[in-house]
Amino acid sequence: MAKITRIEPQIPALPTRKKVAAYARVSMETERLHHSLSSQVSYYSELIQNNPEWEYVGVYADEGITGTIATKRDEFQHLIADCDAGKIDIVLCKSISRFARNTVDLLNTVRHLKELGISVRFEKEHIDSLSDDGELMLTLLASFAQSESESISHNVKWGVRKRMEQGIPNGHFRVFGYRWEGDQLVIVPEEAAIVKRIYQNFLNGKSRLETEREFAAEGITTREGCRWVDSNIKVVLSNVTYTGNMLLQKEYISDPITKKRRKNHGELPQYYIENTHEPIIDMETFQFVQSEMARRRELGALANKSLNTCCFTGKIKCPHCGLSYMHNRRTKNSNYQEYWNCGSKKKKKVGDGCPVGGTISHKSLLKACCEVLNLEEFDEEVFLDKVDRIEVPEKYTLDFFLKDGTVVRKAAPNTGHQDCWTPEYRAKVSAKRKKTGTNPKGASCFTSKIKCVHCGTNFRRCTQPSRDGKSFYWRCPTGNKPCETTGMREERLQALASEVLGLNEFDAAAFSEQIDHIDVLPGMELEFHFKDGRKETRSYDTTRVSHPCSESQKNHMREVMKKKWTPERRTAMSEKIKKIRSEKHWASTKAKR
Repeated sequence: MAKITRIEPQIPALPTRKKVAAYARVSMETERLHHSLSSQVSYYSELIQNNPEWEYVGVYADEGITGTIATKRDEFQHLIADCDAGKIDIVLCKSISRFARNTVDLLNTVRHLKELGISVRFEKEHIDSLSDDGELMLTLLASFAQSESESISHNVKWGVRKRMEQGIPNGHFRVFGYRWEGDQLVIVPEEAAIVKRIYQNFLNGKSRLETEREFAAEGITTREGCRWVDSNIKVVLSNVTYTGNMLLQKEYISDPITKKRRKNHGELPQYYIENTHEPIIDMETFQFVQSEMARRRELGALANKSLNTCCFTGKIKCPHCGLSYMHNRRTKNSNYQEYWNCGSKKKKKVGDGCPVGGTISHKSLLKACCEVLNLEEFDEEVFLDKVDRIEVPEKYTLDFFLKDGTVVRKAAPNTGHQDCWTPEYRAKVSAKRKKTGTNPKGASCFTSKIKCVHCGTNFRRCTQPSRDGKSFYWRCPTGNKPCETTGMREERLQALASEVLGLNEFDAAAFSEQIDHIDVLPGMELEFHFKDGRKETRSYDTTRVSHPCSESQKNHMREVMKKKWTPERRTAMSEKIKKIRSEKHWASTKAKR
C-alpha cells in the first residue's frame, strides 16, 4: 500500500519591522527657525509612518540649543537613553551639523550606537554610520561642521565688538538696583537703597563679612530671595555700572566649543561708555572704595577688623603650600594654649595636606623672635620694623627673612605638652592615679588593688562579648611569661568580696574604704588585706559555668545547620573524608611494610 504524507500549508513569516526615530535641532529661538523645526518634525513623522518596514518611535527635537555641547541637549540625551534601552534600531537626521557640531561628541555618540547595532543615517550627506566608509566620512564632515561653528562664533564676536565700539551693550545684562525699560537702565528704589547701604558700610570701615552678617540678621536678601554673601557684596562694590557709566566686555568666551567664560584681564579690549543712565553712587565715592579695597587687599587679614589679628598675622608662610599660618587657641588639661599651623589644615584640598605637619607653639615663636632680634622681651614694633616674613621649611624650624636681606634659621620645638604639666597639675594627676590607677576611663574599685604574687604585677581589667553585650574579667598582664593564675570574672570577684565584707550585695564604696589590696596566691587563693591589718583568704572557683541553651536557641541552630548543610556540601565533605581515610590506610599499610 502506498505511503501518504500530508504537507501542511506554511504560513509566511512577516519580516520584523525596524524601530525608527528621528532627531531635529535648531540653535536659535526665532519664528523662522521655529517653523523650520516644526517642518523637520512633520517631515520625519510622515516619512517613518509611510514606510511599511519601519515602526514609528518618535521625533526628538531640541530648540534654541547649541550643537557644540551634547550634555545640554535634553532631547538628545533622551534619544541616547532610549537607544541604550533597545527601543530604537535606526536614527534619522537631516545633517551632521544638526546632530552635533563637536567632532568628539559626534564620533563618541556614533561609535557608541554602532556598538549597539544602531544605524545613524544623515540625509543631506547620504551617510550611514554602519557602512564601511561611514566613520571616515563622518570624521571629515564633522570637522567641517565644527569649523563652521567656530567661524560663526568669530563672526558673532566681531559683530558684538563692533556694537560695543558704538556704545551698544551685548544684550540686557542683569544688575541689582536697576531694571531695563526698553534699552534704558532705570533705578529700582528698594534695591538702590541696599546698594547705597553696602557702600556706606564699607566707607564706615565695616568689612564685607560684617555686612553679610548684618543683612542676614535683618532678613535682607537678593532679588532671587537668596542670602547676601561676601562674593555678592564684592560684585556690588566693584561694579562701575552704579556710577551711571558702563564698562563693556568685562568677560569673554575663550572657546566656542566648551563655552567657558573668563574674566577679561587685558586679553581683549574693553569699552568704557560714560553717562548712559542715572547713577546710584557718585564717581568720587566709587573711586575711593576701589582704592580702599586695594589697600585692604594688600594688608590681607590685618585689614579685617572682625578677625582677631596680631603682629604675626600674614607674616608666617608655608613655602610648600604657599599659604599663611593661622592663629589658634585651645584649652587642654585646664591650661590655655596658643599655637600656629598651616592654613591648608582648614582648606578642603585633595591630597596629603601640608608636608611640614605639626604646629608652632606661640611661646616657642616668641622665644625664637627674641633670640633672632636680640631682645630680652618680645616687642611688636621691633618685630614689624625688622622682620619681613617667617617661613616654616621643616617641622619645628623657622627661617626669619629680615628686611636687611639676612636669613636666620631657628629651632622652635613644641613644648606644649611639657608646659601643661605644672607642679599643681602634676600633683593633681598623681593623687588621682593613686586612687583610681593609670586608666581613669576604665577604672573600678579593683583597679591597682589585685596583685599577682607570682609576677609582681597588678591585674588588669579586660572586656569580652557576652549575651548581655559586654562582660569584664581580670587577668595578670604577663605577656609571653608563664603565670600560674587564670582570669577572674568580675561578678565572681564581687561575690567573694561581699562575702569577706559580710555584705548581702557588693558595695564598691565599702570595698575601697576597707580593703587595701588582694594578693593572688598559687592555686587561685585570694588573700584580702584589710586596711586595719587583718587578712582573709578565699578560693576562687575556676570551674567554668555552662549556660544551657533555650529551646528557641536550639531550634534556631537546627535551622542554621540545615541551610548550611546543602546536598552539594554534604557530598563534598563525604568525598573529603573518604580521601582522608584512604590516605591514612595507605600510610598505615606502608608503615607495616
